[in-house]
Amino acid sequence: MKLCWLDIRATGEAKAAIVEEAIHQRVDAIVSDDPADLAALPPTVKKVLFLPGRPFPEDLSAADIVIVDPAVHGDSAKLALSHPDQEFGRFVEVVDAPTLELACQAARTDRWCVLLFRDPTKIPLEIVLAAAAKAEGSIITIAADVEEAEIIFGVLEHGSDGVMLAPKAVGDATELKAAAHGRAAALDLVELEVTAITHVGMGERACVDTCTHFREDEGILVGSHSKGMILACSETHPLPYMPTRPFRVNAGAIHSYTLSQNGRTHYLSELKAGSKVLAVDVKGQTRVVTVGRVKIETRPLLSIDAVAPNGRTVNLILQDDWHVRVLGPGGVVLNSTELKPGDKVLGYLPAEDRHVGYPIDEFCLEK
Repeated sequence: MKLCWLDIRATGEAKAAIVEEAIHQRVDAIVSDDPADLAALPPTVKKVLFLPGRPFPEDLSAADIVIVDPAVHGDSAKLALSHPDQEFGRFVEVVDAPTLELACQAARTDRWCVLLFRDPTKIPLEIVLAAAAKAEGSIITIAADVEEAEIIFGVLEHGSDGVMLAPKAVGDATELKAAAHGRAAALDLVELEVTAITHVGMGERACVDTCTHFREDEGILVGSHSKGMILACSETHPLPYMPTRPFRVNAGAIHSYTLSQNGRTHYLSELKAGSKVLAVDVKGQTRVVTVGRVKIETRPLLSIDAVAPNGRTVNLILQDDWHVRVLGPGGVVLNSTELKPGDKVLGYLPAEDRHVGYPIDEFCLEK
């Protein structure tokens, strides 16, 4: 789990509400340059005293972690020896090659390293992460907003150990925690038994082209009903008449649901460049991927009916063509037009009904 540090130094009149939200969301640390802000915080949150630009105080007892500027306050390792009750870390503002080298050194040696990169490029952060790949300390990178925090969490696929964010309003702490989760939670897939295959005529189907290279055992979950979906296979497997499209899932008819981030669903017809969908593998492991484009075209359609072990029925309508595939137990690739009653496919059974894509506990009959 990535670390979330909330910087309350410039929150003004909203400080109390922002701190309350941060504690409720269980952010990892609250940062201030005033020990009085930290004194009343509960033990569930780390108290970080951020001293760059401030004189070194006589009393550090309110803080769990003290972040210093060595050029002003002295070496963080020596300060830790003289103040054994506090952990110390180093702040480095990266503006050029010499300060980048300081950041690399701090990341390799300090327990805590707080970095501010002035230029918009993420290449300096990549260099620091590579330089400190085997270090035991934690790198906390300052982000301007939640959108930048999401990028920082993913740099070099591993990302910074944490992000320090100055919230602009109530809600930012919640969004930061959501961004820190990174990988979506795993899903409990089930084996569905095919009960019927029906040719249902012409209609519009959607190919979902993502900005991601799918693995051979990955696809996206798609279904006609919000409480039952089938794992549609990505086009990573060779076909006799066309090259593979490893970024694509020929997903289904445009009315179909698919899963997105944070448990939300979207109709395939709603997806567009920049949308998020959930890539899912045959073990239920998931990751959020970005849609690059959606191709909606008129094609003949095939309806797959299946039933879950608990008796719940599932339906998926997709393009009626041999090269459109779904995934079965163990990752077996199944051509949709060759499915027959009794065959097993992988699926997912969401517990909640949906209202505008959000899960809701209410009566809803889909058929």
